[in-house]
Amino acid sequence: MGMENFSNHVIRGLKSRWMMAVACFLILSFAGSNYIFGLYSQTIKINMGYDQEVIDTLAFFKDLGANVGIIAGIINQFGPPWVVLTIGSVMNLTGYLMIWLSVTGKVAKPAVWQMYMYQCIGGSSMTFVNTGIIVTCVKNFPRGRGLVIGLLKGFVGLSGAIITQIYRASVSKDDHPSFLIILAATLPTAIVLLLMPFIRPMEAPKEKNETRNFYIFLSMALALAGFLMVFILLENLLVLPQFVIQLFAAVTILIILFPLLIVIWSVLQKSENVVVQGDQFNDEFSDRGKSKVELQSSSCKDIQSGISVLVTEGNSAESSNEVMGADNEKKLKDKWPQRGEDHTIPQALMSLDLWILFIATTCGLGSTITAIDNMGQIGKSLRYSSLSISTFVSLLSIWNFLGRVGAGFISEILLHKYSVPRPFLLSLVLLVASIGHLLIASAVPGSLYMASILIGMCFGAQWPLLFSIISELFGLRPFAILYNIGASASPLGAYLFSVRVAGYFYDREAKLEMQSTDVAATSNEMLCVGKPCFKITFFIMAAVSIVGSAIAAVLVYRTRQFYKQDIYGKFNTEAHDSKAST
Repeated sequence: MGMENFSNHVIRGLKSRWMMAVACFLILSFAGSNYIFGLYSQTIKINMGYDQEVIDTLAFFKDLGANVGIIAGIINQFGPPWVVLTIGSVMNLTGYLMIWLSVTGKVAKPAVWQMYMYQCIGGSSMTFVNTGIIVTCVKNFPRGRGLVIGLLKGFVGLSGAIITQIYRASVSKDDHPSFLIILAATLPTAIVLLLMPFIRPMEAPKEKNETRNFYIFLSMALALAGFLMVFILLENLLVLPQFVIQLFAAVTILIILFPLLIVIWSVLQKSENVVVQGDQFNDEFSDRGKSKVELQSSSCKDIQSGISVLVTEGNSAESSNEVMGADNEKKLKDKWPQRGEDHTIPQALMSLDLWILFIATTCGLGSTITAIDNMGQIGKSLRYSSLSISTFVSLLSIWNFLGRVGAGFISEILLHKYSVPRPFLLSLVLLVASIGHLLIASAVPGSLYMASILIGMCFGAQWPLLFSIISELFGLRPFAILYNIGASASPLGAYLFSVRVAGYFYDREAKLEMQSTDVAATSNEMLCVGKPCFKITFFIMAAVSIVGSAIAAVLVYRTRQFYKQDIYGKFNTEAHDSKAST
């Protein structure tokens, strides 16, 4: 009987929301194929004989695939998560496998447009995986969406450093660097297919320990980031033997698996200690469950009922006209929802709030991703060693993670305790990003270390803020599609700033060097060495970030009253109503 009871606990744990959350964390921890482009882009450039503009265009198609996921949003809106996850895993394997075959010469050299297509297919896998996981998690944990999105996007940001450490543990320094591409093709695909059955929508009852569990997950994630940071510093300062690198990689994987203990612990608790039910739920949330908007609407209904009584008592026809006017106004409100209510896609697209947010994030994501995608070339131009360049990429990944989880948790605390609008933090983040761009433009010795930290943090912080703002302003019903519309700001910004600006100025400086140096002119690859290579580009990126910050400040002003409300109160009320009906 005891064994049967234990088996029931195990089955319940495997079907729980927390197992679903842990499966999401694990999938996204190894989904860093798009974030290691800076490590293998030089291999593509040399083996395929491309110039910098082609490499930047490859990066653009990577970002285009990784962020334009309208199709993924539509499929997820009307189908189960496993469909988009399966499509994403197949696309990841196909895209990166074809890149690896091309770079290693195992197939005939493809045309440039074919390489663009392969990179876009591989990048597109991320939109399907992200959509299936993040949308499902937000709907399963609607009350703490800032925490959820911050953690999920944080693990995505950390995944680049995780894959890099696994790569270093798997190969020796003499191995061909193209192995990283085949690792990016196979590892994320295998993890998605293995854990995909756990990802599904579930009921979202209020749990007493929900916030505490998320903070435990946060502590684990911070420990993982700190461990990786120490390892990167040691690897940069010392010559570590291969077995030490493999040991660090093994410990990294064990830390990633730690959240499974949270699931086991949570399931073995007595149900009355976990779920708040019945009268206890009602006592805790009934008074504060209503938002100010609901209170105002209830008072409006009282006024309307009073007017209708006067009409039935035979008051003037003017009172009747007032009632008809109120009815027409109510119908108009039903057609055009207020902030926080579920919008249709056309209604959201006609909202000025959405386009202000989109333009601000195009400036912010576009400028920061320009630095991320070009970090390898920036390091080469400033004569940093290969180990230092890989350190920059790992720092970008770790601080990308810290920015994501930090923005999610900090914005959640500031919102609930002080009613600080999330767009305020977005505006602040873009302002800080401009400092990172100026550090790159200055090219002071060692400045790339601090620039990598600031750029990684600011790039990561924008994602949970963007998606939380979208879900709060326009509701959860259209979130799968609006999520991908918002994410499309990244490839648009990457094309404008990385391809058209960074690629142009880099190649211009490289041509000037080739004209003035006979040695450079004999080389097949177009290289630029020195401070001028990216100087103008990142002065422009700093200006773009400041403009984006100013635009986000406009959204802060427009939504300041909305964020003073209890915007999540309706979920407490809905949860209580659903329990009462059952």
